[in-house]
Amino acid sequence: MTGFVPAREIAEAFAAACRLELAALKPGNVHVHAAGHGMETEHFLRSAAASAPHIAASGMPVGTRVRRAVEASVAVAGCNTNLGIILLCAPLAGAAGETSADPDLRARLSRVLAGLDQTDASEAFAAIAHANPGGLGRSDAADVTEPATVTLLEAMRLAADRDRIALAYITNFADIFEVGLPHYRAALASAETPELAVTTLHMHYLAHIPDTHICRKFGKDVARSVQEDARVLAAQWQPVASSASVPVLLEFDSRLKRAGINPGTTADFVVATLFTDRLMKHLASSIG
Repeated sequence: MTGFVPAREIAEAFAAACRLELAALKPGNVHVHAAGHGMETEHFLRSAAASAPHIAASGMPVGTRVRRAVEASVAVAGCNTNLGIILLCAPLAGAAGETSADPDLRARLSRVLAGLDQTDASEAFAAIAHANPGGLGRSDAADVTEPATVTLLEAMRLAADRDRIALAYITNFADIFEVGLPHYRAALASAETPELAVTTLHMHYLAHIPDTHICRKFGKDVARSVQEDARVLAAQWQPVASSASVPVLLEFDSRLKRAGINPGTTADFVVATLFTDRLMKHLASSIG
């Protein structure tokens, strides 16, 4: 029996993942408990709603999904709010929307990533240049401000040593499927609320994976320091964050924001993990 997740359900899953991420306390990022970095939750909610139809567009190449979603997002938010989210979620959406008998989303994703071509790279480069993320800089190879001469997968391979999202493309999203998703599902089984499970996921990523947005803006030493801070607070979120943890984690949140430190890559992976969880459930239902 073949199956796929319809575009409407993919768009709804994406928007729902973005809303849940914003509803959770995630130290250093924007959330309902505290704005930050000159942005509020409304910026991200508008971006999510504008991006969702393009992320989910049936039959659309990954690069085109990325470019159209980024353009729509920047148009409504006036700034870059979700480039990393879009780069992670576009291939996941393509994999879920593919008609296939394969119930394994990660296996489907592997095929999508292997099929990325130079046109996908050109479209993604245009999206990245349009979003103009903080700390972008320039590169000697596959610079996004120059015409693409490699496939999108090859471009990601060239950037993988300095960007965790690029690394995801060449590891078939190992951080999500092997690190984030199992931890999130375990937290969800015992958390007081879904939002506290997301807080747990955020802190787990923050403690275990250097945030490459912080690396680009502040350097590797600062990124490692934030990792260590998250580990020191482990008692507040292991095995799962609770309502009693909130005051301590809010203080950590304030400390990061006072320093201008935004673990943006961590937030991108949190949304993509929540999106993956939803897509896997939809896919199982469509085939089962």
